[in-house]
Parts: sequence; structure tokens; C-alpha cells
Amino acid sequence: MELPTPEDLRERRNELDLTQSELAERADVSQPLIARIEGGDVDPRLSTLRRIVNALEEAEGGILRAGDLMHSPVYGVEPDDSVMTAIEVMNQEGYSQLPVVRDDYPVGIVAHSDIRHSDEDDPGELPVADVMRESITTVTRDATVDEVDTHLDHHEAVIVIENAEMVGIITDADVAAHIS
Repeated sequence: MELPTPEDLRERRNELDLTQSELAERADVSQPLIARIEGGDVDPRLSTLRRIVNALEEAEGGILRAGDLMHSPVYGVEPDDSVMTAIEVMNQEGYSQLPVVRDDYPVGIVAHSDIRHSDEDDPGELPVADVMRESITTVTRDATVDEVDTHLDHHEAVIVIENAEMVGIITDADVAAHIS
């Protein structure tokens, strides 16, 4: 990855017809800092440069956010629901996994693979809590596709949370659909 030069930043800002003040507001930095960076007087921290580049990309309409990728509404099951109930919901909705929720907040995830790998001969009567995975990742609607993708490298799904409630779910299939 090649970092943009001060000239690159100025040129891109001008192409987008943004003032230094407008870019500063979008990136949550000061206008004098933008001027000093563009003038080559200061080398910004990587986190500051990332905020500026993200602001420019967002101004171009180029950043996908979790809110753009998520599938909603989200169907889930309670930890005390039977595995058979989870299977029925997955089959009805065409999902391979479901969030496990308590008081509208995700506490885990259950997938067909979790049920198949159960040690029980007939796991259908078990509570979902006995087969679910407690490892789950949550993001807000404004998380970038890069953040979501990083989480999907380690988890099968990412849950989108807003005001302490589950509002969406993102899987590899959702990201692939938007990228293609």
C-alpha cells in the first residue's frame, strides 16, 4: 500500500471540490492541520492520515459501511429455545446460522455445523445454549467494509448493533454480493 503524498491529498480534495475546512470537518481534524499536511510542513500520524483518506473516500461515495452490507431484519433464537426450533427458523429463512439473543442482544451464534457436530444422537430436543458458540462479533452501522472483512476472517458472521439492539447481520455472502 502506497501512502498518499501531501500533493496527492490536495489534488484529490480539489477534484472533489472540498475546501480544507470541509475536509477537516469530515475527518474530524482541524483546518490548520490539513493546511500544514498539504503544505508538507507536518507528517501526520497514520491514524490521522487514515481519517483524512477515509473522509475523501466517503466524499467520493466509495466507502461501503456495515449499514450498506447488512441483512435485515435479523432472525434469532433464545438460548433456551430447542435446537429443533433453530433448525426450523434456519430452514424457513434459508439461513445456515442464526444469532442467539437474550433481551434483543446477541450472546452467541448457532449454525448447522454446530448442530451436526453435537455429541448427542438427537440434538433436536437440546436447548440452543448447549450447541451454540459464544464467540460473536458486533459492529455499528458505520463500520467500514474493511473492518467487517477483518472480523469475518475470524467469525462466520458479524452482528450490527444500534442503540444496544441487533439491527442486522453480515456474512461473507453479503460482502461478496456488494463487491461483485
